Amino acid sequence: MQYFRLIFLVFIVAAVSGCANKFKTYNGPEVTQLYVLKSERKLVLMHHDTVLEQYEIDLGFAPDGDKKIEGDGRTPEGDYFIDRRNPNSDFHLSIGISYPNEYDIAEAKALGQPPGGDIFIHGRGPIYRKAGADWTWGCIAVTDREMERIYAMVQDGTPITILP
Repeated sequence: MQYFRLIFLVFIVAAVSGCANKFKTYNGPEVTQLYVLKSERKLVLMHHDTVLEQYEIDLGFAPDGDKKIEGDGRTPEGDYFIDRRNPNSDFHLSIGISYPNEYDIAEAKALGQPPGGDIFIHGRGPIYRKAGADWTWGCIAVTDREMERIYAMVQDGTPITILP
């Protein structure tokens, strides 16, 4: 009888710890392209011409227009790629976007300002869990649970197009 209790206890501990793991697995079709539709507040994950997932998003606190300079609160627009991952993000999990590109750097330089950087798709984390709409400094935010799925599905190097 003690043996069965031990097995049951091990099973319960494994089940509970599995629920707490923020690192999910994904075995479906490859995500070949990401689209951010700023005006619709949508992030779309594609496999070629097929929509795999769609998520409602929050943007920078100044959501209209293209990011021009550091600190403007805007989310950039253009073609980029996923270039890094942060499993220890203050925003639960995050994947980096390759902003700024050469065009962004030249545009900011013409304005005499730095272009900024550190643009991510990320969760909310414990601090911003109850934040309102469009609260980031230019990043793209989803819920923590959605970010776990996105983090598992999207690989470094995946192209992302951010549209107005």
